[in-house]
Amino acid sequence: MAENSTITICLMAILFITRLASTLGKSRPWTGFLSPRLQTLHFARNLHLEPDAIKSVSSDYGNLVHENPAALPGDYGHSVGGQAMASNGVVVDMMSLRHHKKGTGITVSKSPSLGFYADVGGEQLWIDVLHSTIEHGFAPVSWTDYLYLTVGGTLSNAGISGTTFRYGPQISNVYEMDVVTGKGEVVTCSSRSNSELFYAVLGGLGQFGIITRARIALEPAPKRVKWVRMLYSDFSAFTKDQELLISINGRKQKNALDYLEGSLLMVQGPPNNWRSSFFPSSDIPKIMSLVTQHAIIYCLEAAKYYDDETRHTVDKDLQQLFKGLSFVDGFMFEKDVSYVDFLNRVRSGEEKLHSQGLWDVPHPWLNLFLPKSRISDFNKGVFHDIVLKRNITTGVVLFYPMNRQKWDDKMSAVIPDEDVFYTVGFLHSSGFDDWQAYDQQNKDILKFCDQAGIEIKQYLPLYNSYKEWINHFGSKWRRFRERKAQFDPKMMLSPGQRIFNDI
Repeated sequence: MAENSTITICLMAILFITRLASTLGKSRPWTGFLSPRLQTLHFARNLHLEPDAIKSVSSDYGNLVHENPAALPGDYGHSVGGQAMASNGVVVDMMSLRHHKKGTGITVSKSPSLGFYADVGGEQLWIDVLHSTIEHGFAPVSWTDYLYLTVGGTLSNAGISGTTFRYGPQISNVYEMDVVTGKGEVVTCSSRSNSELFYAVLGGLGQFGIITRARIALEPAPKRVKWVRMLYSDFSAFTKDQELLISINGRKQKNALDYLEGSLLMVQGPPNNWRSSFFPSSDIPKIMSLVTQHAIIYCLEAAKYYDDETRHTVDKDLQQLFKGLSFVDGFMFEKDVSYVDFLNRVRSGEEKLHSQGLWDVPHPWLNLFLPKSRISDFNKGVFHDIVLKRNITTGVVLFYPMNRQKWDDKMSAVIPDEDVFYTVGFLHSSGFDDWQAYDQQNKDILKFCDQAGIEIKQYLPLYNSYKEWINHFGSKWRRFRERKAQFDPKMMLSPGQRIFNDI
């Protein structure tokens, strides 16, 4: 309890500093504004003011936006588009709490009503959650593709991947949270207690509070994974088969897939990429020949988990699921990997890019949610008429469907108003001299959708005006604004999102 109290005091003090930062500028050293008691806390000694420290967090993973905070506690993890920045404010590095908690940030328990669950610090990485829970024979069911992200970070957005169609986003798998609000209040919230804060914070873009603990649903962990990719030359057949497969989505349906994603293969990019080196090198020539013939090939990616009990039936289950699918004959590929290796499949690609000095480069990403009714228009207008013709996209392009019923509309996250919708991810990497071309392509994609009347929603959204944010939230805007007034009336939290900056 003393440990949690100290962390809470630190966070409350940081909020106090942030308020001063927004009103008084840089006229005095920040620690000079603290009371003598707060100045004696460990965090105050670690409040970095040095120019080099400030510069180190003036950019993020996207490497496109550069803004200086006034101070930062510890070292800072990165976001994608400047959303986690705090110009002339204070950057809170939640991951530094991992050292403070000394390995006690993840505990597995069981209750009669919930079954098994994990209480996880908001600063914990999902990879650590995986390793800690699997020691008990359990694991969360909803994941992101990349596991070296904090629990609090993904829950502030949604947390999506190929598991979402069946198990929902990560925000749909949370029982309870501890949150430090913008008013400095420490609140335990759930769907039954302090529910307004609970639903506000989940998918709330960090606007209402800092998640210090989340209670995550667990289920028995499988041991291995059948991992399959199938190639399509026809977009309609590709999406029809994806939608057929995600229609079998009950959490207890044994014949359902556990994971489904999709992606694009194009001439300007290799079949294997930093997300995973899936295809055998011996098959690359025939795959590239198919891509050259059709310009764009659509890749359906599926996985089914199994254990000792189901290892004799998993192949038969997959054969039944894939019966009648319309992929190109002879272009189905399969791997059998451990459960942990499958979930952590992106890590090896990241390490390779790090070793080549290609990780800390600009990442002009664009992530969208797209209504099912307009995917054919998007395929022609974006994939063919913009991406293919410009011939600059060499990175990953994701495209796969989700079920709206797996999301809770009371939460802050925004999705299209159709039973099935798609996520589209342009995960570009570029040089420091040519990122503007990718950024312009992203803008042109958004412009096309606007002119064509395609009601997209940005995932990991970033807009420049108050009006754009109102349009993004749509019918949820009024409640979102009321929640902001209730839980962060001074508007101190997450100014990098630029939602309320014009007020």
